[in-house]
Amino acid sequence: MSEKTYSELVRFETYEERLKYLALNGRVGRSTFGFDRYLNQHLYRSDEWKTVRVEVIVRDSGNDLGLKGHEIYANLLVHHMNPLTPDQIRIGDENMFNPEYLITVSDDTHRAIHYGVDYVLRKRPIVRRPGDTKLW
Repeated sequence: MSEKTYSELVRFETYEERLKYLALNGRVGRSTFGFDRYLNQHLYRSDEWKTVRVEVIVRDSGNDLGLKGHEIYANLLVHHMNPLTPDQIRIGDENMFNPEYLITVSDDTHRAIHYGVDYVLRKRPIVRRPGDTKLW
C-alpha cells in the first residue's frame, strides 16, 4: 500500500475522487487497536494533537476532504490518511502530527473511508440545476 498524502489528494477535483483515493475498504466491527485502544485515546488527548488538529481544520477551512463548498457543520474530524499502528504511537512517530498526512472529514465521510464508499455516495444529495423540471 502506498503512502497517501495531502499534496496528492488535492490534485483530485471531486469529492468522489478524493473519497476513492482515501478508501480503506474495511469491514464494520473489524478491530484496529483492540486492547491497545488506550494508546490512540492518549494520542488524541495530547496537546500536540490538539494543536495540529486546529491547524488542519484551518487549512481545510472546515470543509469535507478540504473541498470548497463541502462545509462541515457537525461532527468534524481530522483523519489520518495512512492508518496508524500501535507501534507508531508507542515510538512517537513524528508523522502522526504531520499535516501532510491529515485531512478534515465529516463523520459520514470518515465512515465511508473505513467501511466503504457506497455508504456515503448513496446519501449524496441530488444537485438541482436551473431549468431542472423533474420533481424529486
